[in-house]
Amino acid sequence: MERILIIEDEVVIRRALAKLLKREGYDISEASSVSESEALFSLDAFGLIIADLRLPGGLGTEVIEKCAGTPVLIMTSYASINSAVESMKAGAADYIAKPFNHDEMLIVVDRLIRQNLLFRQNQAMRKDIHREYPVWGMVGKSPAMEVVFQRIAKVALTASTVLIYGESGTGKELVARAIHEQGQRSHGPLVTMNCAAISDTLVESELFGYERGAFTGADKATAGLIESADSGTLFLDEVAELSAAAQAGLLRVIQEGELRRLGSNRVKNVDVRVLAATHRNLVERVENGLFREDLLYRLQVIEITLPPLRERKEDLPALTDHLLHRVCQQLNRSLCEIPAEVREHLAAYHWPGNVRELENAIERAVILSDGNAIVPELLNLGRLQGQKTKAPDRPMASLDAYFVEFVQQHQGQMTETELARKLGISRKTLWERRQRFEIPRAKMIPLAENS
Repeated sequence: MERILIIEDEVVIRRALAKLLKREGYDISEASSVSESEALFSLDAFGLIIADLRLPGGLGTEVIEKCAGTPVLIMTSYASINSAVESMKAGAADYIAKPFNHDEMLIVVDRLIRQNLLFRQNQAMRKDIHREYPVWGMVGKSPAMEVVFQRIAKVALTASTVLIYGESGTGKELVARAIHEQGQRSHGPLVTMNCAAISDTLVESELFGYERGAFTGADKATAGLIESADSGTLFLDEVAELSAAAQAGLLRVIQEGELRRLGSNRVKNVDVRVLAATHRNLVERVENGLFREDLLYRLQVIEITLPPLRERKEDLPALTDHLLHRVCQQLNRSLCEIPAEVREHLAAYHWPGNVRELENAIERAVILSDGNAIVPELLNLGRLQGQKTKAPDRPMASLDAYFVEFVQQHQGQMTETELARKLGISRKTLWERRQRFEIPRAKMIPLAENS
């Protein structure tokens, strides 16, 4: 039963409101002024406080700073735009004018109670997660990961751009999420974009938005991801894949806090913190003319490098148990066991796909297991070895061989979108498999014109 405090000096109104809310099952307390409510109650013990704007000895909005985050609904018979605006500026959760409709009051009260309950549950969940995994789901006590955790803690409270280096599957997005959640922008949005998964022709419209008529099919003005991240954080994964035009626009956003939608002459101001990630060497790409040097300097104010899983094998047991528990929970399965023999297989494998590959292997094994114990065969680890960082030479699986042959044979005549469609996969998956099998992109061969 949620507790509600009513602060109202007019006895008739106070008791009528109390009676209305009691009928709905709320536990009601009453006071005639802010000072009386402080003397009688612990204000942070309530799920909602309803206060009249005009009270003896002061304004009802004065209770807002005294109630430790409890939502406050302000009501007044002096209904005007100015009083509504001032109440909301003071931090009121909402505003209602007297005389109020009973149904309207009940709807507003129910909404604010529910919002506060969700907020408290979210805060409790955050505390639990932080207690078990101080950096938002990232597990590890190896020296390399301790360095990462320390760097995250230092940069989270700043507004600096951060460049996150790491192989595919090491958890670069988790680092970005941890920086956002531990920083001053945690109450703002975190917007993510994988730059490799969007074609060059679409990346600018996705990032910067566009006006109606900017290109064929642009039938209405649309905000881009940068505008969506205003007052929050923008995370650009695989930032090295951005086109030259998108790099120039991103540089302006970072330097000036300005962007221009496609097809518009107007400049919009935005307040966005930019986090970026890549597995490529951006210095080499600058030297090869593929990445802007000035943008690199802007992005790498702070650098965080994630170690591959093969270089922090001491974290493997804890990571395995954490992922197994999560997978079993997601699949609504009883917790499976991982015998010592299986753990030896996991420790011997070189993990080219890093933590993501480990999670996929565990999920596959849990789904296919007939009992509560996982057997080595279900992990499908085809490249067991512990010394090399690259997989040894071996015959590829038939599907892998078909993929490599198809891409090499057709990439000169097809775009990346067409290749992905023919293979029945997404552009992102196509890009990831290119990296895995080291297949460079080839220039398309123009079709000969009819003579």
